[in-house]
Amino acid sequence: MCFLLLANSPSESPMSKSPVLETITAVSIANLFELVELLAADFASRAAVHDRDSSFPFENFDALHQAQLLNLTVPVEFGGQDADYTTVCQVIEKIASGDASTALVLTMHYLQHQNAARHRRWPTAVYERLCRESVADIALINAARVEPELGTPARGGLPITTAKQTDHGWLVTGHKQYTTGSPILRYFVVWARTDEEEPQVGNFLIPRDLPGVKIVETWDHLGMRATGSHDLILENVFIPTEYALDVRPLGAFSPQDPLTVVGGSLFLSALYQGVATAAQNWLIGYLKERSPTNLGASLATLPRFQTAVGEISALLYANHQLIYTLAADIDQGKCDRQIGLQAQTVKYLTTTNAIRAVEIGLELIGNPGLSRKNPLERYYRDVLCSRIHTPQNDVICLSLGKSALSITN
Repeated sequence: MCFLLLANSPSESPMSKSPVLETITAVSIANLFELVELLAADFASRAAVHDRDSSFPFENFDALHQAQLLNLTVPVEFGGQDADYTTVCQVIEKIASGDASTALVLTMHYLQHQNAARHRRWPTAVYERLCRESVADIALINAARVEPELGTPARGGLPITTAKQTDHGWLVTGHKQYTTGSPILRYFVVWARTDEEEPQVGNFLIPRDLPGVKIVETWDHLGMRATGSHDLILENVFIPTEYALDVRPLGAFSPQDPLTVVGGSLFLSALYQGVATAAQNWLIGYLKERSPTNLGASLATLPRFQTAVGEISALLYANHQLIYTLAADIDQGKCDRQIGLQAQTVKYLTTTNAIRAVEIGLELIGNPGLSRKNPLERYYRDVLCSRIHTPQNDVICLSLGKSALSITN
């Protein structure tokens, strides 16, 4: 796939520009991955500062917009790229190697567009407008689902957030947590229940600039500190009728198309592969440069260190094969009824391997690995976050066990 950048393309964003923008907008870069490599290196130069301050990397998304990478999963008919699974995984992995927080916000934006493009349940005019905004501007979108009382809706239950229908639209009230990307999102896809006697549930589109929308800066996390995953408070937010994107009885939300749940597992696997690869690259550089006086040579010459790096390489090779074999199968139409479970299995294995790969590096070098001046401790904190994304490991293993035992309920 080739991308052609427009020289001096304008940006209406008030955000400060990334230093790499002058380079990537002054010339045409035919190869997408050369461009992504440049962006990842630029993002990496500021990742530690954003992590330490828990500040949001607005300038990274200005750069991604200028590079036409915010519309990668938007349909071609609306001006997007409609990239295949392999390409999206490669982009996410490389961006994550530079800044995992930026990659996570980008991943969630990609998933919203990819799934909406597949099921086409959203009102046509609304969906087209969202797509065209994502092409023309920095118009990011993400779901807001988790609540203080309910927790994650992936484990069942009705949301407390309510949508009350009026003559002209809906009034939405509720409290959402862990809203990844909240400082920059233009739209929130809010999971809510109707206030009917027999409530329905569904997604409601909430633009950030409406009265009653409030972001409370609660995010103070071990890892992924620059994602701005703050609380979203909605107080009688009025939205038009057509902003009820997809509202149905609760039981009607069983996935009909397995591919609508594949992207999350596959893209997140690629993201944490990128983090673990960055950790390996840093470790290799450190071992080559570090030469204790009592050794008289670099640590890289010691068999113990060579063996450990070899183990990391094996884990990351396995991850690469798992992610990109499945992505290629999907791109080539080689899907069956088990594709959703296969993708979840890939997530379980690759994230487990990614965590172990970074742990090996920490065990190998001791205190320097946990020093804030070195990025390995940040990679470790970030890679641990792979465990909290839906579906979690226990859910995946339960599904695998039931499938193996031919238990259907």
